[in-house]
Amino acid sequence: MFDNLRNESENSFYEEPKSAQFQPASNAPASSSPARKNNPKFLGMTAVQRFVIAFMVMAAVIILGFMCLLITGKMLI
Repeated sequence: MFDNLRNESENSFYEEPKSAQFQPASNAPASSSPARKNNPKFLGMTAVQRFVIAFMVMAAVIILGFMCLLITGKMLI
Protein backbone atom coordinates (compact mmCIF):
# COMPACT_ATOMS: atom_id res chain seq x y z
CA MET A 1 0.00 0.00 0.00
CA PHE A 2 2.75 2.45 0.93
CA ASP A 3 5.42 1.01 -1.40
CA ASN A 4 5.35 3.79 -3.98
CA LEU A 5 4.31 6.61 -1.66
CA ARG A 6 7.56 8.53 -2.02
CA ASN A 7 7.51 8.20 -5.82
CA GLU A 8 3.91 9.32 -5.98
CA SER A 9 4.60 12.35 -3.80
CA GLU A 10 7.28 13.55 -6.21
CA ASN A 11 4.80 13.65 -9.09
CA SER A 12 2.74 16.76 -9.55
CA PHE A 13 -0.76 16.55 -8.14
CA TYR A 14 -2.24 18.17 -11.25
CA GLU A 15 -0.46 15.91 -13.71
CA GLU A 16 -2.78 13.69 -15.69
CA PRO A 17 -1.83 10.13 -16.43
CA LYS A 18 -0.47 9.54 -19.92
CA SER A 19 -3.49 7.47 -20.91
CA ALA A 20 -5.83 10.41 -20.21
CA GLN A 21 -4.00 12.88 -22.46
CA PHE A 22 -5.74 14.57 -25.36
CA GLN A 23 -6.67 12.25 -28.17
CA PRO A 24 -7.02 13.70 -31.68
CA ALA A 25 -10.54 13.87 -33.06
CA SER A 26 -11.69 11.19 -35.43
CA ASN A 27 -12.25 11.89 -39.12
CA ALA A 28 -16.04 12.00 -38.70
CA PRO A 29 -17.68 15.14 -40.08
CA ALA A 30 -18.88 17.73 -37.56
CA SER A 31 -22.43 17.68 -38.91
CA SER A 32 -22.95 14.07 -37.86
CA SER A 33 -23.72 14.96 -34.25
CA PRO A 34 -26.30 12.69 -32.68
CA ALA A 35 -29.85 13.99 -32.90
CA ARG A 36 -31.49 14.96 -29.64
CA LYS A 37 -33.92 12.30 -28.51
CA ASN A 38 -37.46 13.29 -27.71
CA ASN A 39 -37.43 12.49 -24.01
CA PRO A 40 -40.89 12.59 -22.41
CA LYS A 41 -39.41 13.11 -18.95
CA PHE A 42 -38.91 16.58 -17.50
CA LEU A 43 -36.77 16.81 -14.36
CA GLY A 44 -36.73 13.01 -14.35
CA MET A 45 -40.49 12.73 -13.80
CA THR A 46 -43.20 11.17 -15.90
CA ALA A 47 -46.38 13.02 -16.86
CA VAL A 48 -48.36 11.40 -14.04
CA GLN A 49 -45.76 12.38 -11.45
CA ARG A 50 -45.74 15.98 -12.71
CA PHE A 51 -49.56 16.05 -12.52
CA VAL A 52 -49.51 14.84 -8.91
CA ILE A 53 -46.95 17.51 -7.95
CA ALA A 54 -48.97 20.23 -9.71
CA PHE A 55 -52.18 19.03 -8.01
CA MET A 56 -50.54 19.06 -4.57
CA VAL A 57 -49.21 22.60 -5.13
CA MET A 58 -52.65 23.76 -6.27
CA ALA A 59 -54.30 22.16 -3.19
CA ALA A 60 -51.76 23.85 -0.90
CA VAL A 61 -52.47 27.26 -2.48
CA ILE A 62 -56.23 26.76 -2.14
CA ILE A 63 -55.95 25.71 1.50
CA LEU A 64 -53.62 28.60 2.40
CA GLY A 65 -55.89 31.07 0.61
CA PHE A 66 -58.94 29.71 2.43
CA MET A 67 -57.13 29.98 5.77
CA CYS A 68 -56.08 33.58 5.02
CA LEU A 69 -59.69 34.49 4.18
CA LEU A 70 -60.89 32.93 7.45
CA ILE A 71 -58.22 34.69 9.53
CA THR A 72 -58.92 38.11 8.03
CA GLY A 73 -62.69 37.69 8.43
CA LYS A 74 -63.46 38.14 4.75
CA MET A 75 -65.29 34.81 4.63
CA LEU A 76 -67.29 32.99 7.28
CA ILE A 77 -67.96 29.28 7.57
